[in-house]
Amino acid sequence: MEGTQKNKMAEIPMKKLLLKMGLPMIISMVLQALYNVVDSVFVANMGEKGAIANQALTIAFPIQILIIAIGVGTGIGLNALLSKSLGEKNQEKVNKVAGNGIFLSICIFIVFFLFGIFASEWFISLFAGGNVEVISMGTTYLKICTCLSLGSIGYTVYERLLQATGKTILSTIAQISGAIANIVLDYIFIFPLGMGVVGAAWATVIGQFISLFVAMFFHYTKNKEINGNIKYIKPKIELIKEIYKIGISATIMQALLSVMMAGMNAILGMAKADPTILVGSFGIYYKIQQIALFSAFGLSNTIISILSFNYGMKDKERINECIKYGIVDTVIVTFILTIVFEIFAKPLSSLFALAGGTSKEIIEVCTISLRIASIGYIFMGFSVAVQGVLQSLGYALRPLIISLLRLVVFVFPIAYLFSMSGNVTNVVWWTIPIAEFLTCIISVFILKKTYKEKIEIIEENDTKTVINKLCDCR
Repeated sequence: MEGTQKNKMAEIPMKKLLLKMGLPMIISMVLQALYNVVDSVFVANMGEKGAIANQALTIAFPIQILIIAIGVGTGIGLNALLSKSLGEKNQEKVNKVAGNGIFLSICIFIVFFLFGIFASEWFISLFAGGNVEVISMGTTYLKICTCLSLGSIGYTVYERLLQATGKTILSTIAQISGAIANIVLDYIFIFPLGMGVVGAAWATVIGQFISLFVAMFFHYTKNKEINGNIKYIKPKIELIKEIYKIGISATIMQALLSVMMAGMNAILGMAKADPTILVGSFGIYYKIQQIALFSAFGLSNTIISILSFNYGMKDKERINECIKYGIVDTVIVTFILTIVFEIFAKPLSSLFALAGGTSKEIIEVCTISLRIASIGYIFMGFSVAVQGVLQSLGYALRPLIISLLRLVVFVFPIAYLFSMSGNVTNVVWWTIPIAEFLTCIISVFILKKTYKEKIEIIEENDTKTVINKLCDCR
């Protein structure tokens, strides 16, 4: 079984391999983004309480992003190190890396559990403007999501254990199982049972635990490339350092999403227009655009799995193919999503106002923002794919620089200048495509520099060792 899987990762034509592994990863990442979108859609349509409930969830959203950020960052570091170790045929290291990933997920959960118990109300109060009802709803929602975050964090690790060995369809089945449960339970808990934001929180965590349990089942019954013995969960400092050498930058990159959201909220709040409309529109847009962003992340993660494996094998031809087709596929996917968002911007925005809880003006502005901002998704796709390449090759700072450029460095000053415009409602959204375009240009130069440093130096003798490794697998 072990040899067969390694042959498969090394020999399947790259175009086919990227499609086979990438499509399930895209679906998995989009479903992850939909957890928060679905919750928000349901609570925004709760009637007269919808607006307050949506505000409470919006305030809690940065902490949920942080949970995802730390989980995904850890998972990416774990994935890259696992795939590289598999390519190097270092079975003992593979087992220990997987065990340390599980250990880290438990540690991360404990941190968020303590935050949920002691800091949920404090955090919500910082942004609630003294609104007692918002504080109450937000605190309850956040406390449930953090104190029961093991489902989300644990699933991220087991998902990566499956993805690192090429079993992306199994990880996607696990993700779909939880997502479907979340949608069904959201409706049941919020409407027939009238549980409000409490119901939304319970629907989310139950869905996450279902995904975790299904992924664990697949890992321990189907993932023969990794030994699941409990003895490998023993922490190894050197392995944890290796995981976070790559994973810490991924964590920060994901966390910058919440920084970008907070910064834009602050800038829009000072704009020469009704801040309620601008901030409300941006909040809805931000959750919708995660579908495109997480699709790009899905393909970026595919690049990490495949490129890390083949880089470990020193197969220069397949490394080149993975970079080329991985970037092209990501750009194609984001281009398709741009067309979809251009066509369906109004219906997507209107999902948040089915029960009249959100004003018509906010939906109109959100529609404008979605159509303008989506122009930059192609450039975003390129930059995110390059980040995957950089992470696969062991870089931590360079992908972080790309994230800082597209989410902070270019965004904040451009948005501030546009916010001073007399037509801010229409103009400010051009911040996003401009920032993505500028970042894309810099990403090209970073990719060229990295290629010369890491790939051009691979000698033919190194590539020939692949044949011997493949023969050993047989």
